[in-house]
Amino acid sequence: MGKMDGKVALVTGASSGIGRETAILFAKEGAKVVVSDVAVEGGEETAKMIKDSGGDAIFVKADIANAAEVEALINKTVATYGRLDCAANNAGMEAQPMPTADCTEDDFDITVKVNLKGTFLCMKFEIQQMLKQGGGAIVNTSSMAGMVGVAGMPAYVASKHGIVGLTRTAALEYGTAGIRVNAVCPGAVRTPMMEQIIASMPELGQQMDENHPIGRIAEPPEIAASIVWLCSDAASFVTGHPMAVDGGLLAK
Repeated sequence: MGKMDGKVALVTGASSGIGRETAILFAKEGAKVVVSDVAVEGGEETAKMIKDSGGDAIFVKADIANAAEVEALINKTVATYGRLDCAANNAGMEAQPMPTADCTEDDFDITVKVNLKGTFLCMKFEIQQMLKQGGGAIVNTSSMAGMVGVAGMPAYVASKHGIVGLTRTAALEYGTAGIRVNAVCPGAVRTPMMEQIIASMPELGQQMDENHPIGRIAEPPEIAASIVWLCSDAASFVTGHPMAVDGGLLAK
């Protein structure tokens, strides 16, 4: 028996990294999984990995910054599996490092549109469905940059702080309706994108390892485990919480 037996889970940004590992873990714990991303090849591969391991999954392409596509994603989830119990709103983008005065309006707009508006749209349609069925659990992927300032990342920090604010607000609004809303706030994570950065700048990788009190950066399954736990009944009294999963980084 898995902790997600009989449940339906949606994971956005599931073509690789944290999203892929989250989708796979949901399936291992017994959930039927809707894998979503704009990257079709990676998303289909994630769904195939789940099915090849005996799980139940479908892939649905969706741009989280497009309201019509997000609504269609939720409708497809319900049409396929009948309900939506857990949603991991993981999709997002990095931003080009630059100080606030150098950040262009276009850079700011696209980062906020994808990270913040995209998370809002996912929550909007997920909550509508969860209200119809009597409850559910949502976990949004924020960042340590959603809890503290980071020099040179104005748009990214603003978007990730905004996700924490949305998380807390929705938790207050829908707690009595049986909907829990939390966020995970990872430090550096060894995703494919991070691997590329470290490969090009090994000294940065060493610096990041040393920066985390635990002595290394995170692996994607460690973040996935936190997301699935927050969606599970084991976290039944946890809502409105931005959980730092950062190897002690924010304790400094």
